[in-house]
Amino acid sequence: MLKLFLLGFLAVAVSASDVLEFTDDDFESRIADHDLVLVEFFAPWCGHCKRLAPEYESAATRLKGIVPLAKVDCTANSNVCNKFGVSGYPTLKIFRGGEESGAYDGPRTADGIVSHLKKQAGPASVEIKTVEEFEKFIGDRDASVIGFFAEGGSTTQAEFLKSASALRESYRFAHTNSEELLQKHGIDGEGIVLFRPPRLSNKFEESSVKYSEDKYTSGKIKKFIQDNILGICPHMTEDNKDQLKGKDLLVAYFEVDYEKNPKGTNYWRNRVMKVAKSFLDQGKKLSFAVANKNSFSHEISEFGLDSSSGELPVVGIRTAKGDKYVMQEEFSRDGKALERFLQDYFDGKLKRYLKSEPVPESNDGPVKVLVAENFEEIVNDDSKDVLIEFYAPWCGHCKSLEPKYKELGEKLSDDPNIVIAKMDATANDVPSPYEVRGFPTIYFSPAGKKQSPKKYEGGREVSDFISYLKKEASNPLVIQEEEKKSKKKKSEL
Repeated sequence: MLKLFLLGFLAVAVSASDVLEFTDDDFESRIADHDLVLVEFFAPWCGHCKRLAPEYESAATRLKGIVPLAKVDCTANSNVCNKFGVSGYPTLKIFRGGEESGAYDGPRTADGIVSHLKKQAGPASVEIKTVEEFEKFIGDRDASVIGFFAEGGSTTQAEFLKSASALRESYRFAHTNSEELLQKHGIDGEGIVLFRPPRLSNKFEESSVKYSEDKYTSGKIKKFIQDNILGICPHMTEDNKDQLKGKDLLVAYFEVDYEKNPKGTNYWRNRVMKVAKSFLDQGKKLSFAVANKNSFSHEISEFGLDSSSGELPVVGIRTAKGDKYVMQEEFSRDGKALERFLQDYFDGKLKRYLKSEPVPESNDGPVKVLVAENFEEIVNDDSKDVLIEFYAPWCGHCKSLEPKYKELGEKLSDDPNIVIAKMDATANDVPSPYEVRGFPTIYFSPAGKKQSPKKYEGGREVSDFISYLKKEASNPLVIQEEEKKSKKKKSEL
């Protein structure tokens, strides 16, 4: 009997969860109990939800007592899900004081969720009163922005708090009115200082940066933070990678691990920083970062590199336009190989890297096969309209579309002015300005307007495509089936 009791107790312990479960019946009453809560709207059959589940559970345990995490099964609680406009799974939303505050758009990993919600919890800026509190705050793994103000109710402090509120999702803020702290940091009346994380300390840049503008406005403060927060060569993670988007960026991928191997991590990072600083001092425009090669193995494969290539960093540059350049020479300990790579990049000597399948030897079918290497030749032919399907081989919707898309190609095979084409977007680089975030994604590239393709949002029957092309095509369509019917009628006469 005791054995059965113990087994039952263990089963309950194993199944115990730190994620709260809300339903149609109790959602409104229970959500109001929390100042801040993250809610996942999910479906039990959803693959993405299943992948998120262990990360979400882990985050809930780590955030216990700080920020609660909850979930709603939309297959059993449709009223709540409909009320909040849930149309896909999982959907994550942040609630404050019982009211929806906005969508959660941070990383879907335990680390990312914890980091994001810790910044959301409590005030946008923490008040620091003692030296001990100050040292603890700036000792965090992320950068810290601290406002020093002799007068607590000053307009300058108000502007600082305004900028903290606007940027709280991305950065950590604190403020102090302690005379001791102002004196210790050489602040006369008021000032703002950005402190970089101790683990990223190096000899190539200062560990702190002072705000130097004459006027304190929230706009100027935000610009100061965004211009200086990352430093010469930050550690890129899932949590901060969005801050590096939209820049021409060089990343050195290796065994970055500040928990288990900070010395080895900084050994390689310092070599990158030394070379980076020499080019930045020349006025060259490029951002730099280091990243763990296992965490970013997908990015490494996008450069055609191998993430299991020993301890040496592998290096790639991705421009804001999406162009990629790969360092082919082995990374050297003296940094000379990286210097040569960067010099060739700035001199315009590097060939752009394209991830591409081989160009088909024969491409005479009704649907033209696109790869990265022949995209320019086929799609950007200014004399032709091109309809392009970007697909993934494993995509069920793409497989369902395939026979209809082929039939469309056959119907228009005699039209000299239009091309029906498809590209495996998992095996080839998708060029700008095309954006593919799901499969299938279909675009129409009009003749003479190749930099302004139109995303196709219509139905996926052959007749839907024909109707669309009749409206959008630069020339009247030549449809094979209609020609055969007209010939048949003439022969009957």
